[in-house]
Amino acid sequence: MNTNDFIRKIFLRLAKFKWLIFLGSVLFGALMFFYAKSIPPVYIAKSTVFPLTASNENPTTSAISTLLGGTDAPKSFSQDASINIVELALSRNTMESVVLKRLPQFENKRIAELLIEGYNKSKKIYQPSIKVPNDTLMLKSVGSSILKPNYTAKVLKSGIFEVTFSNSNQALLSPVSYELIDKISQFYIDMKIKKAKRDYDFTIKKIDSLQIVLDGFDQEAIKMNNTTLFVPNSRMEYSIPKENLVNSKERVIRQRDAAANNREEALWRLQKATPIIATLDKPEAPYDKQVASAFLYAFIGLFFGAFITIGILVAPFISDYVKFEANKAIFGEENPGDEKPSTAAVI
Repeated sequence: MNTNDFIRKIFLRLAKFKWLIFLGSVLFGALMFFYAKSIPPVYIAKSTVFPLTASNENPTTSAISTLLGGTDAPKSFSQDASINIVELALSRNTMESVVLKRLPQFENKRIAELLIEGYNKSKKIYQPSIKVPNDTLMLKSVGSSILKPNYTAKVLKSGIFEVTFSNSNQALLSPVSYELIDKISQFYIDMKIKKAKRDYDFTIKKIDSLQIVLDGFDQEAIKMNNTTLFVPNSRMEYSIPKENLVNSKERVIRQRDAAANNREEALWRLQKATPIIATLDKPEAPYDKQVASAFLYAFIGLFFGAFITIGILVAPFISDYVKFEANKAIFGEENPGDEKPSTAAVI
């Protein structure tokens, strides 16, 4: 069987069973169509949050900014370089805290249990089922692994923080989204308060340390006065240290007064640096809906159905052709027309 014979037999075979190929493609297309219809739709809840920070009521430059080396509180998440809200939202600690939360409207079940139940209902045929673990550590690990691919967080160009959660159960979108926002907001606020509290404590310690230095200057002045009581003022070895002590004390007094005058401003800065997280777009119905395209699945089924049917029909010819080519490559081609005539035929 040469190549021309092989191609001719294939075309004749396909022309003979063209209706069978058509029926096979239609059958696979119908199966994929109904399979797409059986896939549950995925609903998407989007919510946006924004930090409401206090405005700068003092137009003058604050001396506390010099002490702390900081600037005004950020007006959006994108302007805050000290705390990355996206990394905080996508952290393992945040997701595990969310999935362990119990929802009263779902018979007080944990979010992780509800996510596992939803996964088992909407999983693919080839995917194994997941049992609800009895151990809390395993439960939050499994729940966070299911939550992670269905949950996104990002900061938009306008500085607004967007949280997206998708699930096949509409009733689960709103409570889980609100829980995500609450956990992220609380963690973010706690970190901001902790950082601002450290700055405030540093300012108070700065004032106390300057006061200790002033007390030391006073003690040094008293000591120098007692030891140089009957010394003439014209003696420079005694007058110059006294002048240096007075100048140093005046410089520290100015620093102490500047820090003391800004004590209330330091407390106001602590309050201003504590944001109030406001939800702009609430995660409530109507939700965005993603449905598997039945026509796309049907088209793919038609293509693969025709391909599989053709493969079954031409499989015998392919097998024969492969054997022929293998024998030809191993043993070589023998042409009967090239055989030498016998002696009897020549005579």
